[in-house]
Amino acid sequence: MKLVTAEQMRGLDNGAINTFRVPSLELMENAGCRTVEVMLDKFGEPQGRKVAIFVGPGNNGGDGLVIARLLAARMAHPTVFLLISADKIKGDSAVNYKRLSEFPVEIIAAADGTGLHGAPALLSDCWALVDAMFGTGLAREVSGVFGSAIDLINEAPCPVVAVDIASGLNADSGRILGSCVEADITVTFGLAKIGQVIYPGRQYTGILEVADIGIPERAVAGADIRMELLGKEAGKWLPPRVPQAHKGTYGHLLIIAGSTGKTGAALLCSLGALRSGTGLVSLCVPYDLNHIFEANLLEAMTIPLQSAAKGILSIDDYRVIQDALYSKQALAIGPGIGTAEETAELMTRLYAEIEIPLLVDADGLNILALDTGLLKNAPGPRILTPHPGEMARLTGHSSRHIQENRLEITRDFAAEYNVHVILKGADTLVCDPEGNIAVNPSGNPGMACGGMGDVLTGIIGGFLAQGLSPWQASCLGVYGHGLAADRLAEETGCGYLASEVAHEIPYVLEDLRTF
Repeated sequence: MKLVTAEQMRGLDNGAINTFRVPSLELMENAGCRTVEVMLDKFGEPQGRKVAIFVGPGNNGGDGLVIARLLAARMAHPTVFLLISADKIKGDSAVNYKRLSEFPVEIIAAADGTGLHGAPALLSDCWALVDAMFGTGLAREVSGVFGSAIDLINEAPCPVVAVDIASGLNADSGRILGSCVEADITVTFGLAKIGQVIYPGRQYTGILEVADIGIPERAVAGADIRMELLGKEAGKWLPPRVPQAHKGTYGHLLIIAGSTGKTGAALLCSLGALRSGTGLVSLCVPYDLNHIFEANLLEAMTIPLQSAAKGILSIDDYRVIQDALYSKQALAIGPGIGTAEETAELMTRLYAEIEIPLLVDADGLNILALDTGLLKNAPGPRILTPHPGEMARLTGHSSRHIQENRLEITRDFAAEYNVHVILKGADTLVCDPEGNIAVNPSGNPGMACGGMGDVLTGIIGGFLAQGLSPWQASCLGVYGHGLAADRLAEETGCGYLASEVAHEIPYVLEDLRTF
């Protein structure tokens, strides 16, 4: 599903009106109609029931006026709380305000706040409440009578429907502008807005319904929209499982992972790769730890590195690893490798020299953070999978700054270093060097435990080995990984293990394959 900024949505609206000659009044009427349709579908008929509609300035308020009229026509009893002076209603909104005079709609002037005094009693017995105060163009902090209205709405016991976007929510960043309506349902028009699918905006949006209000498909196709919300259509990238296939058909992934005390990271990474359908997985490990891997993961092959001392990986084994890379389709490195000097030298040389797709996670990222100049001019495709702390080390920012500016930082970093970036966390982001971003909606708080990132590294590395592009492997990997965890959360809540997520992956992929 495509995602747009407020500016892009304004451009689409203007294009529909000025280029494709769709009357603006028709767009407003359609917006009201679609919202009412959703309300009827969710709540049933409103005949004889009270409805409160909070109307603000601009077209969003005009949409609310259309909704009031349409509900009155269905024998509901709408009350409009008009939060601006009537003489400030302009354009299409003014047309719809005049039309209301023909219907039994109560209008309460509330611009000075006094009209809200009786609102709590009304809201205690409403069929539904409609938020039509601010649209996607809001960029300032909410205050005054609008803040008071938001407080009333959030305290009301009835379901809340936001028109286009919850009032107080920044459409681009998902930030809360002082205070924000907590909607049960948001009916958004044309395309979903970025701020509605990322936190904290996601939790204020409620159920998101995207409504077609008549913006031509050609207008959307001609827009430079570079963001999307991942969904089950990602399954289209799964390699077909042909009857005559053999283990070589689905690639060979090399993993460099593990050190003393961190063998589990390597095992989980290998398990993720195998469960993603990879034909063959080989694991480069310190020689003195090899018995652990051979005993615990029967399906993967190991390559013991003789020069590794005291359970750590070393540059002295570079030639062995170079030979091991022959006939491999992808390399994943980082989980549990540590940051010892000889390990760091190995990591940086591999990053700078190998031409096949390379995925870097965990300690591999911490090593690269010591000199980000190494990231430039890599000879092949690169995927970096940092969590906010690792991204902070890579960029020199604080983790808090990363979390507050996830979109901008991810996009800028991917472009500057010509890499694919997967910024993990709630609403994991996938970004390519051209600035295309995918937002992942799957996953849950139960994933906040050790080993989840190691499994994800293996899954994505496995998809790379199976021939998917870095973009495809990244998007399908994070979405499928989150879906697997969601399946477990439905059964257990939290407390499930990273290894259990890996074991769930084949079932998720089969569901996606048949979608």
